[in-house]
Amino acid sequence: MTLLAREVSDENQAELLSRYRRVRAETEALADPLSAEDMQLQSMPDASPSKWHLAHTTWFFETFILRNALPGYRVFDSHYHELFNSYYNSLGTPFSRPQRGLLSRPDLESVFSYRRAVDFAMRELLSEYPIPDTLVSLVTLGLNHEQQHQELLLTDIKHAFSINPLLPAYTDFSFDPEEEETAAPDLQWLEIPGGAYAIGAEGDHFYFDNESPAHQQLVQDFQVASRLVTNREFVDFIEDGGYRDPRLWLSDGWSLVQRERWAKPLYWQQREGRWMQFTLGGLMPLVDGEPACHLNFYEADAFATWAGKRLLTEAEWEVAACQLRRPDQLASANLLEKRQLRPLAAGAGHNQFLGDLWEWTSSAYLPYPGFRASADAVGEYNGKFMCNQKVLRGGSCITPADHIRMTYRNFFYPHQGWQFTGIRLAGDPV
Repeated sequence: MTLLAREVSDENQAELLSRYRRVRAETEALADPLSAEDMQLQSMPDASPSKWHLAHTTWFFETFILRNALPGYRVFDSHYHELFNSYYNSLGTPFSRPQRGLLSRPDLESVFSYRRAVDFAMRELLSEYPIPDTLVSLVTLGLNHEQQHQELLLTDIKHAFSINPLLPAYTDFSFDPEEEETAAPDLQWLEIPGGAYAIGAEGDHFYFDNESPAHQQLVQDFQVASRLVTNREFVDFIEDGGYRDPRLWLSDGWSLVQRERWAKPLYWQQREGRWMQFTLGGLMPLVDGEPACHLNFYEADAFATWAGKRLLTEAEWEVAACQLRRPDQLASANLLEKRQLRPLAAGAGHNQFLGDLWEWTSSAYLPYPGFRASADAVGEYNGKFMCNQKVLRGGSCITPADHIRMTYRNFFYPHQGWQFTGIRLAGDPV
């Protein structure tokens, strides 16, 4: 039997259009402090120029929605189909990712014209035509995709600015150590009972395909730290020879320590015997109580070994986060809307399970039991990356609040640390 797609109500369609406008406006607000020269920068193959992020998120709506759903729609520029395709190989050959910074043309004004044209067409589609629920799902996916690129836009420009000897600031931080809470509360070990727990997402709300199917996961009794590892604690690791002791490191990590001469986290430096770190607000003194940030998986695992603990599995993380969730967890979390743009010291009673930093888990990024990627091009979104990567949980200080969930599965390669990533320790029962 074939199920027919249902049309959504006018009210729900109006709300979708309103959210579309909000998300698209937020992306441009995040790009607003940047010059055209800033938005051309690509500082490494893993990063992309801000201009490319602005165009690629627009390409998504044109390619997956407007070309198929809006009667009479004509593509803005046929060359963009290749230039701003990220990794959808079933749609053609994407332009080389490491060379995105070489795309001086189209210029920035043309990219903004592209955004305006697609936004106009999307407003026409969502306000003048009845749309089926299948199309609502695609638009919602596109909005969540754009929110992922909002985070990438900030992490990528931070990396680019960090290479500049001028150490320019993306924004001004009104940071006053005497006015802000800079000391972290004492770390507590919280006991989580073992058992069979429901893991993953289900229901009518939005979630990515890699968060499903919901399933039962058996976990043993374990302990979880009440907050993230702080800068001061990571300094102790460094001063105790953490980067010089091969016994603390996984073999691949130790090889990178030697080859890349790692001796500190990304963006840390010492000036006149004082630890500093580069932030979106420029170079700042390292604040002891703030969570240690921009650590890769190997650094996180080595620190856990040094501390006599370990990292959580992703199932343990989800169980602990849900069991310890506070009623105001999302509202009080340090997420993008707070515009702090850096991780903050944990406040009293705040366990940091949402916001501040993405937390490395020890789990490989693999499909949940029963997972099947869709057979169309959208099926390339997550499933094909389930190899050689690690799962992170919880969101960061630059993750939009309506984008994060306890079931959200982020994933990066173990050596990557340019995202806002940190450490939560776990332990086994005494």
